[in-house]
Amino acid sequence: MSDMLKKVEKKTGVNSNEIMKLAQSLNGKDLSDEKNIRRVIKQVSRMANKRVSKQTEDMIVNALKGKKKIDSSTISKML
Repeated sequence: MSDMLKKVEKKTGVNSNEIMKLAQSLNGKDLSDEKNIRRVIKQVSRMANKRVSKQTEDMIVNALKGKKKIDSSTISKML
């Protein structure tokens, strides 16, 4: 697992300890709740120092709530 975190850290610039803290904070959260999903998106956005447009945020929320299938095309649009 730490090799994967190190790869993510290298690619994103986000500290692996911050990634672990985020993952631990998600334990017990209802990720079908739109408010929780939007909070996580904002957290990740701040951690990565990347702006997420409202349109992209909505696409992520819909995908995670199961309203839309996630495939490579969808991911490309989100990016």
